[in-house]
Amino acid sequence: MAVAVAKKRRVQALGSERLREALVGYGFIALPMAFFLLFFIFPIGYALYISRYDWSIFKGPFIGWDNYRELYHDQVFWHHAVRNTLVFTIVVVPLQMALGLSLAVVVNQAIRFRTFFRAAFYFPSLASSAAIVAIATYILASDGILNKALNAVGYEHHSAWFAEQSTALPSITGLVAWTTSGTIMLFYLAALQAIPTEVYEAAAIDGAGAWRTFRKITFPLLKPGHYFVAVVSFIGALKMFDQSFIAGGTSGGPNYSTMTVVLYLYNRAFTGTTRFGYAAAVGLVLFVFIFVVTVVQRLLFGKAEVS
Repeated sequence: MAVAVAKKRRVQALGSERLREALVGYGFIALPMAFFLLFFIFPIGYALYISRYDWSIFKGPFIGWDNYRELYHDQVFWHHAVRNTLVFTIVVVPLQMALGLSLAVVVNQAIRFRTFFRAAFYFPSLASSAAIVAIATYILASDGILNKALNAVGYEHHSAWFAEQSTALPSITGLVAWTTSGTIMLFYLAALQAIPTEVYEAAAIDGAGAWRTFRKITFPLLKPGHYFVAVVSFIGALKMFDQSFIAGGTSGGPNYSTMTVVLYLYNRAFTGTTRFGYAAAVGLVLFVFIFVVTVVQRLLFGKAEVS
């Protein structure tokens, strides 16, 4: 009898201890979850709500899905904003991933001044993108440093790079790839340092060269890092706004060549005829596209993250 009572008390004490631990755990995550619900989930739901109204400065009449129907036939949105955003994303993501991985492989070696090079490569990522674009505007001006250098070597170019339809978006693409490569380098550097040294020792014993080691060992073992970097890069590229806003203005000039989805959303919401409901519809379409892209990336090669 006494043994049964003692066991019952131990079970009750264990249950109380687990309950206290659970309450402490929930207490720690309560504030972050409240922050997430308030600043992430609630805005999405509220955007869906106002997207079904003809909402300008104040709440207008309920129009159902008319904003989405109008957006479906919006030529500027599909032929310029979406097209430019997709072209920019398709080019800049592989470019910044390749550049970031190359820098990470270099600074992961036992070279002199390794800490200095890591800081130097990362420094552009610390600077404000607005400040970088403002400086690039002077460098890429018609009488800027780049044109003078090109003219000196025999390649004649006299127009501002941000002012021509054929060079505005490529200039922004190269600028973004350079400024974000430092952050990508850090992500890849962390993934490289997580690879066990034993696999490299085994490769050296087998006589594998540097390129073969990278191609057969390093690159495949970086698959979780590729997934994380690709997701972050795709989301950042699809949300590109400030570079286009500064380089091409609110109109996405010249001739919509720098118009992106987020810049178009800004125009619908804050310039001309203020239409917050229509802008919310644009934002939700972008959210759904980013969500689908992330899921597809997860299905393609993200399972290595949990294996």
